Amino acid sequence: MLACIFIARVSPDSKSSICLNARLDEDLDPLGSDSHLMGMSTTHAKHNNLSETFALGGDLTVRRLGYGAMRITGDGIWGYPKNPDEAKKVLKRAVELGVNFIDTADSYGPYVSEELIGEALHPYAKGVVVATKGGFVRTGPNQWSVVGRPEYLHQEVEMSLRRLKVERIDLWQLHRIDPQVPVEESLGIIKKLQEQGKIRHIGLSEVKPKEIDQARKVVDIVSVQNLYNLGDRQHEDVVDYCTKHNLAFIPWFPVAAGKLAREGGPLDKAAKRHGATVSQLSLAWLLQRSPVMLPIPGTSSVKHLEENMAAEKVKLSDAEWAEIEKDAK
Repeated sequence: MLACIFIARVSPDSKSSICLNARLDEDLDPLGSDSHLMGMSTTHAKHNNLSETFALGGDLTVRRLGYGAMRITGDGIWGYPKNPDEAKKVLKRAVELGVNFIDTADSYGPYVSEELIGEALHPYAKGVVVATKGGFVRTGPNQWSVVGRPEYLHQEVEMSLRRLKVERIDLWQLHRIDPQVPVEESLGIIKKLQEQGKIRHIGLSEVKPKEIDQARKVVDIVSVQNLYNLGDRQHEDVVDYCTKHNLAFIPWFPVAAGKLAREGGPLDKAAKRHGATVSQLSLAWLLQRSPVMLPIPGTSSVKHLEENMAAEKVKLSDAEWAEIEKDAK
């Protein structure tokens, strides 16, 4: 298995790059070759010759299958979870399994997800990258309001630093572009904070190529986080843009659902053939879709976390993926 296991240190303005031609250390893969996979087949195809790591911003090497920390909050992504200790166990187990890319946001809780990450993982293990987002205000369960005013974003960055217990945020993402505020103003204050050393890299969320181009005139953008999965591919153009420009694409809600995941469908049949789950195949499809893809499945269960991480071992043939993709259209 080939992958990069070191953290390349290059200039901050370097573009993201894909790590190749270095053997993956077994410490990054404690699941082993067959744990949780129930005898899974390992059919190899051209899609499977992808690196398991990605160099975010050119200097932060992360395992491509990460962890999304939205679900370690209460119902409606509001307040604390019913069992905060269990949430911390999930975070710690993720790192034990080799996850070194964790995504959160100040609006998850609000603030709860960041606080639990800081409490559970600080001091952070070497190489662990925590990404957060700002630009959403929470007023109740499942209620989200966009706020991109510079003074608000400044405040939220300072508070995220405190909650995560860090001096610099590895990746800060604008959660949404505020239609009432020019993106140049929203990102202008973020650029100043980056120059002050409080932010390493900057990303965007829920944007199209035109908006990415606009933002890149203000700051160096290294990532985009959009809704994307096998059954919802409205952002194919953004995936292609990120692949072309070597920007990380972080799909939220990465697991296919609904009709595509129906029992007896091509996805279900392929999962059963390979001794895998539909969720694992959904994540495996994302990983083979583009070398810049960084899925961040979230869960509040250690068992489900371990199942998700085993998706890296799922290998399907081109013909199998083609059949699944045809059903998804």
